[in-house]
Amino acid sequence: MWIQPAPSEPMSRRSRAREVVLQLLYQFDQNRQAVGEQESKFLTRRLRDPELEAFAAQLYQGTLDRRKEIDERLAQVAENWSVERMAAVDRNILRLGVYELLFASDTPPKVAMDEAIELAKRFGSADSPAFVNGILDKLASLRKPPPSTEP
Repeated sequence: MWIQPAPSEPMSRRSRAREVVLQLLYQFDQNRQAVGEQESKFLTRRLRDPELEAFAAQLYQGTLDRRKEIDERLAQVAENWSVERMAAVDRNILRLGVYELLFASDTPPKVAMDEAIELAKRFGSADSPAFVNGILDKLASLRKPPPSTEP
């Protein structure tokens, strides 16, 4: 059963959708027998908004479709951590964050990082926000072209 902490401030609609996607990713990570129709029903029950349901479904499916590539990228930048050794909540927050950072063209990189850090604050351990921030910051810096040295 997923326990929802009390929010410290009002949550945006898309933030709420990301929270629900995190719940689905966590569930899938723990029990891969879950299949499509259950996820759709879960999104409908939790979000009750067709636009948000579509956004969440795209995030969820996109993250799953690119999971292998996302995990490879995480393994490249997570010093002294294998993806399997990461806390399950942190691992799935990172998967969602990496998907949005690298593959969701409609999400600005800063928003993807901020949203992942907020999820880590709400659902992770005391160390989770810094851990998530560090990993995503490394991945974001790999996306940027090196600074020009030309005068």
